[in-house]
Amino acid sequence: MRIPMTPKGYEALKTELERLRKVDRPKNIQDIAEAREHGDLRENAEFKAAKERQAFLDTRIGEIEQKLGQADVIEIGTGTSDTVVFGTTVRIRALESDELKTYTLLGQEEADVKNGLISVQSPLGRQLIGCHVGDVVQVTLPAGMIEYEIQDIFFRE
Repeated sequence: MRIPMTPKGYEALKTELERLRKVDRPKNIQDIAEAREHGDLRENAEFKAAKERQAFLDTRIGEIEQKLGQADVIEIGTGTSDTVVFGTTVRIRALESDELKTYTLLGQEEADVKNGLISVQSPLGRQLIGCHVGDVVQVTLPAGMIEYEIQDIFFRE
């Protein structure tokens, strides 16, 4: 399965992987060695914590390697678009409350709802893909079903 992401998102993952491999993991290995020197490992909280951290780091490194291997890096266009696609920014209006919201559709790794970045795999993202200005989409969220009308579709500069 390919994982869509922008060049910026791909580079951010590569940077994180580099930091984990060259900084965090070697430091943690040193922490394990120092904790070992403190004696009985069965009752050594520092050793246990460092080993747990090592497992976390190894898991995260594996996850990032897998994501980078499956990455489908997609360049984001400029200007306006007739259709909601990966990388577009969409201004939508909630029909019930008349509230306007603006979201940019990106890959799951780049999603940050607080900053208006949603995943194309999210419930709202899946409903918006392929739609046009004036289309109404229905999204079922934990709070219930909400209808949104698409007001504008464009690419952020």
